[in-house]
Amino acid sequence: MSTVLLKDIKKVYDGNVVAVHDVNLEIADKEFIVLVGPSGCGKSTTLRMVAGLEDISDGELYIDGRLCNDVAPKDRDIAMVFQSYALYPHLSVYDNMAFALKLKKTPKNVIDKKVREVAQILDITQYLERKPKALSGGQRQRVAIGRAMVRDPKVFLMDEPLSNLDAKLRNQMRAEIIKLRQRINTTFMYVTHDQTEAMTLGDRIVIMKDGYVNQIGTPTEVFGKPVNLFVAGFIGMPVMNFFDGCKLLLENGTYFAEIRGVRFELDPFQQKALQQNNQKPCDIVAGIRPQHITVGQGELTALIEVSEMLGTEVNLHTRSNNDEVVMVIPTVDLDVDVSMGKTINFTTQPRLIQLFDKATGNNLIWYDEVSAKNNAPMCKEYHF
Repeated sequence: MSTVLLKDIKKVYDGNVVAVHDVNLEIADKEFIVLVGPSGCGKSTTLRMVAGLEDISDGELYIDGRLCNDVAPKDRDIAMVFQSYALYPHLSVYDNMAFALKLKKTPKNVIDKKVREVAQILDITQYLERKPKALSGGQRQRVAIGRAMVRDPKVFLMDEPLSNLDAKLRNQMRAEIIKLRQRINTTFMYVTHDQTEAMTLGDRIVIMKDGYVNQIGTPTEVFGKPVNLFVAGFIGMPVMNFFDGCKLLLENGTYFAEIRGVRFELDPFQQKALQQNNQKPCDIVAGIRPQHITVGQGELTALIEVSEMLGTEVNLHTRSNNDEVVMVIPTVDLDVDVSMGKTINFTTQPRLIQLFDKATGNNLIWYDEVSAKNNAPMCKEYHF
């Protein structure tokens, strides 16, 4: 078993600067957890506290049920892969991978067997005698991963391991990490600022901002059920469209979302959730993903400013009531003129509209006490 439990973990630096606020996270055996968020959100600091490279100011860290707050990094049975590779330049690939095992005085035959087995898995056997300077960025990262793998750690920690690679190599290495995870079948904690990496790699995603955890969920949950405006705007490409000046209306027991003067009767699930919460009419920010917009019908209108033909889909950058609205339309469904300068009608399905309380920024459907357990503050941030 390789479980990790963070209970009210907090990091405070000198000057009473709080970098991480009361993080609560339970990672199951063999689960792949991704911490994602903008620069400075506390994700790397959280990972470094698990690794033992940063002291924990408050809270408790358990690895396999053992309290590890004061356990030295070398005794936590974890392995970490850094953004900078952190390879010894004067040692060969073989010796870099074998280094930690030699420190433990592992028998030479065991070291040789493990190094060559891992090198074969990562397809770097042909580079074992080379020095790091003779390798490409992708090859160096494989060596860094291999150096961690030979230790058979309980927990694999990765701190933005692909950020130094170009786009093509990132895609290749992302696929390699997916394959690697299937082969070694251990627990992973992975930090990135790239939401594509988070969505493709993680069993669950931890979304952080300003040292707070805003949401924990599967890729499907954080995309389809964002708990607040920040999560909704951070996850998804192109980013979600936000419509300000909207209202949640209640008439004769039925809820409506009013966007630009157009009423959408909400679907039965939304109706039930709002009724259970005894939700009162209020000002809202309506969120609609670009992929959830249908053009050529509906009462909403927009002026096309840029039309990008991408083969299977068209990305439309439009202006509606002085707000930018991005639409992603499959070309197979396209039967209207979407040339630049054209005015089009558009609409969406009511069930796909996200309803955010303008006063708090929280999702009226999906924000609940479970979502708030990490004490994230109200999110009023959105972009218009």
